[in-house]
Amino acid sequence: MTDLFTPYELKGLTLKNRIVMPPMCQYAVDQEDGIPNNWHFVHYVSRAVGGTGFIIVEMTGIHPDGRITSRDTGLWDDSQIAAYRKITESVHENGAKIAIQLGHAGRKAVDAQPPVAPSAIPFDARSQTPQALSAEAVEALIADFREAARRAVEAGFDSVELHGAHGYLIHQFHSRLTNTREDEYGRDPALFGVRVTEAVREVLPAEMPLLMRISAKEYIEGGYDEAYALDICRRYKEAGVDMFHVSSGGEGPIGSNGGPHAGPAYQVQLAEYIRSGLQIPVIAVGRLESYEDAQSIVAGEQAELVAVGRGMLSDPYWALHAEEALGGVAVVPKPYERGVWQRK
Repeated sequence: MTDLFTPYELKGLTLKNRIVMPPMCQYAVDQEDGIPNNWHFVHYVSRAVGGTGFIIVEMTGIHPDGRITSRDTGLWDDSQIAAYRKITESVHENGAKIAIQLGHAGRKAVDAQPPVAPSAIPFDARSQTPQALSAEAVEALIADFREAARRAVEAGFDSVELHGAHGYLIHQFHSRLTNTREDEYGRDPALFGVRVTEAVREVLPAEMPLLMRISAKEYIEGGYDEAYALDICRRYKEAGVDMFHVSSGGEGPIGSNGGPHAGPAYQVQLAEYIRSGLQIPVIAVGRLESYEDAQSIVAGEQAELVAVGRGMLSDPYWALHAEEALGGVAVVPKPYERGVWQRK
C-alpha cells in the first residue's frame, strides 16, 4: 500500500516521503533587500532535519514591489542567489528536497507605491487602489518571472512553484472579480498565467518539475467555482505545469484559511477534483495536522503529496513524529538517536 512514507518521483525529482512543508511567509527579512537571513536558514533546514521530504520556500517576490510586505524575501537580483544556495545545500545535506514559490502580490502588495494589478480595483476599503498594468508592464513582469526562475535554478532548488492562488497577481488575472481588462489579457483570463508558465519553463531543466499553487474555489459572491478552476488549470497544464498545489480562497472576506467553518482536510476534495479531472498529480493542503488524516489521503489516492502548514510551524519534527505514531521511525538523525523516537 502506498503510504505517507513511500518515496515519490516526478520527472527528475525524487522524494523520500510524501510530506510537504508548504510555503508560509515569515515576514523576517532584516532589511528591504529581500535576502533570506539566519532565521530563514534555521527555519527551513530544521524541517529537513525533522524528516520532511519536500520543502517549499515561502512566496518570494520576482520584483521588489511584488512582495506582500518589505519584510518578505525576493529573487529579483543575482546578488540574492548566494543566500538561497546556502539554504538549499544544507537542506540537501539533511535528506530533503526543496522548491521555491515565486510570486507577485499584485494589488495585495501593502508596501508598494503604488501596487499594480490587472485592473484598478482595490482589495478592500482599506487598501490602495492599484495601478492597472499596461501591456508593456505585463510583458516586463513575465520576464521578471523568467529571470527569477533562472536564479532559482542557479541557487540549487529542485523545483519551482508559481503562486497562482490566494488573490495574488496570477490569480487576479484569471479571476473575473479582479480582471476587467479589454485587451487580450482580459479576453483570455488564463493568458497571463500561461505566458508566465511558458517563460519559466524555458529556463528550467527539462527534468525539473514545475508546480503551481491554485485556488480551486473563491468564497465570494460572483467568484468562480471548481469547474472554472479546472478549465484554467487545463490551460496551465498544457503550458507546462507538472503538478498543482490545490488551495482555495484569497478574494473577499474569506481568505486562504477557509474561514471559521473550515475543518480538517476541508480542501482535499478540491485537490481530488483537479487530480481526476486533469489526470495530473496534486498536493493536498488545508488543516492536515493529523497524522492519520495525512496518511489516509495518500493511502486513498486522493493526492500524491500532503502539505502540512500550521502543524509544521508548531513542530519542526512533524514528519518524524508522524512516522513514529504510524509505525516507527526508520531513520533518525544520528545526533538525536538518544531521544524518544520509537524505531520500527
